[in-house]
Amino acid sequence: MGWVQDHIRAYVESNGQEGHMWRGVPTLLLTTTGRKSGELRRTALIYGRDSDDYVIVASKGGAPSNPLWYENLVAQPKVTIQVGADVFDCAASTYEEGGVAGDHRQKVWDSLVAIWPGFAEYQTKTARRIPLVRLKRIS
Repeated sequence: MGWVQDHIRAYVESNGQEGHMWRGVPTLLLTTTGRKSGELRRTALIYGRDSDDYVIVASKGGAPSNPLWYENLVAQPKVTIQVGADVFDCAASTYEEGGVAGDHRQKVWDSLVAIWPGFAEYQTKTARRIPLVRLKRIS
């Protein structure tokens, strides 16, 4: 989509001064390694926080399948993110369901829905449980 590419370009070219805040919400740039091509793939995503970690939502607008960036980070969990001017590597992992881990996942989900209420609507559009991804800084 052209507007997404424009957002990413403005983010990169301004070193995060433009694009970090988008429609009043914080965004980061996620770079994954293509699981088939091996090429680097970058996308802009709304994020939240869980203590020191960053959290993103693999919603794909409520589509029946996960976004390709999510499939890429499952295959290769070492990713790079840019938050504002700060660029660093992270280990990506998906929040677990059920039990205490599931209770924590629900709290994190609620915090992301507070940032972007559309996430709740996206969940109603799909039978899949939308993954939440923790990005833990490793460098």
